[in-house]
Amino acid sequence: MAEPRIFTSADELRAAIGDRLGPSDWLEIDQRRIDLFAEATGDHQWIHVDPERAKDGPYGTTIAHGYLTLSLLPALTPQLLRIEGSTMGVNYGSNKVRYPSPVPVGSRLRATGVITAVTDVTDAVQFTLRVFLEREGGDLPVCVADAVSRLYF
Repeated sequence: MAEPRIFTSADELRAAIGDRLGPSDWLEIDQRRIDLFAEATGDHQWIHVDPERAKDGPYGTTIAHGYLTLSLLPALTPQLLRIEGSTMGVNYGSNKVRYPSPVPVGSRLRATGVITAVTDVTDAVQFTLRVFLEREGGDLPVCVADAVSRLYF
């Protein structure tokens, strides 16, 4: 497993603004993962779940849902950074999410990240991590997301 960068304070996070974190390990996106996501969300569009029909589609195979791709952040970002000494951390949301490129079934993805902001909020520190998910052999990222977290120390 990739070794995350360890942070123990808001000041350490602030000092790392602009630093590249990662990459994470590769994660393969198989049809089972896509089908389970479709089942969990009710999004059964053929481009995701019908391999036979997708052969004649624009990508020649099924592709992962955009939101499935985004949902991989909790699996991959702990390989980029780890916060020690906080009593709790929560996902506060995302400021911006884009999907510049599709994720064909069988793709391997990994993450890199950059801390873009660290601010003090009531009883917590909020930081934004711009996460880039790349596909092995791809020219463009498959997802770029500004993930916002709050840490309580």
